[in-house]
Amino acid sequence: MAKLPEELLGLLKDQESVKVVGTIDSDGIPHLAVKGSLTTLDDETLVFVEGFDGSISNANLLSSITLDKKVAVNITKGLLSYQVKGSPYHYVESDRIFQQLLTRVRERRGPDAVIAGVWAVIPEVVRNESPGYRAALASKEAGSHQHSPESKA
Repeated sequence: MAKLPEELLGLLKDQESVKVVGTIDSDGIPHLAVKGSLTTLDDETLVFVEGFDGSISNANLLSSITLDKKVAVNITKGLLSYQVKGSPYHYVESDRIFQQLLTRVRERRGPDAVIAGVWAVIPEVVRNESPGYRAALASKEAGSHQHSPESKA
C-alpha cells in the first residue's frame, strides 16, 4: 500500500480538480469516468461514489475484483497532476463509509440524491504526473546517465 503525498491529498479535497477513474472490462477494453466524488478516507485509501449499479464502471470494478485487475485514477488541476494505480474494493450499501459519502452527495446534489454504492481504491503506485515534476525528473535522470558506466557502451 502506498501513502498519498500531502500535495495529492490537497488535490483530492479541491472541488475544482478533475478526478477520473479508469477501469478495464474482462476483454481488456478501457473505460474512463469522471468521478467528482473521489476523495480520501485517510492518507492510504481513495473512495468514490457509484451512482448506478448497471454502469460500465461498476461492472468493470466488479470484474476487476474477480479477475484481480487494477484500476487507475488521475487527479488534475492546472499543471498539477497525479496518477494512482491500485486495487478496487467495494463497500456495501449500508456501512458507515456509504452513509458518509451519501451525505456529501446530498449536500452537493440535494436531499433526494441517491447512490448505488461506494468504491475504494487501495493505492499501490502513486506517480506525480505534473509536467514540471516530470521534466525535472527527466533532466535529473539524463544527467545521472551521462556519468554512469552503463551509458558508455
